Amino acid sequence: MSDHNFRPNRRAVVAGLAAAALQAPNSATSAEEAPRLALRCRSDVLRLREKGPATEVWSFGDQPLRFKRSDRPEITLVNDLPKPIVLNWRGVDGVAAVEPLLVRSAVAPSASDNFRLPLRHAGTYLCDPALLGDGAARPFRALPLIVGENEPVRVDRDEVFLIEGWRLKPDGSAIAPGLDPEGTVPVYTVNGALTPEIRVRGRERLRLRFINGLPRHVIALKIEHADVTIMALDGQPAEPFLARGGALALAPGSRADVFIDVPPSPGNSPILMHDGDAGRPIAQLVRSDQAPLRNENLPSPVALPSNGLPARLDLKSALRVDLPFGGEQKDWLPPATFASTAPPAFRAKAGRTVVLSLINRASMTSVFHLHGHHFRLLDRLDDGWKPFWLDTIAIDAGQTQRIAFAAEYVGRWLMETVETNWSAPRLLRWYSVE
Repeated sequence: MSDHNFRPNRRAVVAGLAAAALQAPNSATSAEEAPRLALRCRSDVLRLREKGPATEVWSFGDQPLRFKRSDRPEITLVNDLPKPIVLNWRGVDGVAAVEPLLVRSAVAPSASDNFRLPLRHAGTYLCDPALLGDGAARPFRALPLIVGENEPVRVDRDEVFLIEGWRLKPDGSAIAPGLDPEGTVPVYTVNGALTPEIRVRGRERLRLRFINGLPRHVIALKIEHADVTIMALDGQPAEPFLARGGALALAPGSRADVFIDVPPSPGNSPILMHDGDAGRPIAQLVRSDQAPLRNENLPSPVALPSNGLPARLDLKSALRVDLPFGGEQKDWLPPATFASTAPPAFRAKAGRTVVLSLINRASMTSVFHLHGHHFRLLDRLDDGWKPFWLDTIAIDAGQTQRIAFAAEYVGRWLMETVETNWSAPRLLRWYSVE
């Protein structure tokens, strides 16, 4: 199986991130009534091998959650599992009432929880039920959350690509992250399937929403025989730009919305993934025998509608905080022992800019995820920032990256770190905006 010369090393994958970057139907929305949604987490199976029994996982099913910007869905979470769960709404800014472990407690087996989820921003997000999943009896599946723009977006198709990774033992069972992966083999799925094929037509414009649902791996993605225009990162619109070399990198939990115009010439377009060890096809765009959808490609895409994040950040009067992690750090706690009574990493006044120096003292690449707010990645000289917003970033061993955000939303918010090793624990701290 060819990797098409797609061999970025781990440093290149991480650098690319900075440079390029159940089963529950949604109810109809009306002006008078908020959408209602029942989320039931239960045992499920995936076909991860051509032969042999299916692999047992814990899941909400296969259908992404879909809403519109400004929806305020009323959600009921039902736990049909033998262990407590809590939902981690990755990328959903400013909803302090759903912040896991700080406001929302874990839901016990056979219990339920009810809450409202105001969706002020359009974009691609993720409902992650695995915050308490390290070392569990089975791995969790994540659930895409798609919040549509209220303005029209000129595309022919809008497709979600949830990429997930599994570590299979010889008997076909899968282990959860946080456990030793020795004796297991990696298997990757897109929307729960092995190497799916998506039928497309020439000159069709696709919006592909890539989600890195792997718990510990930074990945690089490349679509063969197509120009890839990056439109949004971590749910927030960016000025459209071409992916360097046609490839983009995503940290665990990160998302990228890209546009491609399917070439009119015959031939298929494999979607390749590199996990830092090897490149492999994970899906394929299969060209239809029908004539191209139109005679000419659509005009170059314009930026997606803004979500209203600030155009400028006041770095001069910012609150500046050093935030080391990795190595011998006693302040970072695993979710199982995390308590909201622990002191915050910092407190910020509402409306102030915060600059965090993220110091990775671990011996390998680590991933940092900020709850509640999106941030800008600062230039080295503190004289500007990259032209996109993120909520997650991967940082090389021994390196420091500085990020800045406007502390807009009052509340208590988590921060997460994890090393890019399957057995590494996810660790938490929190901060306050007052």
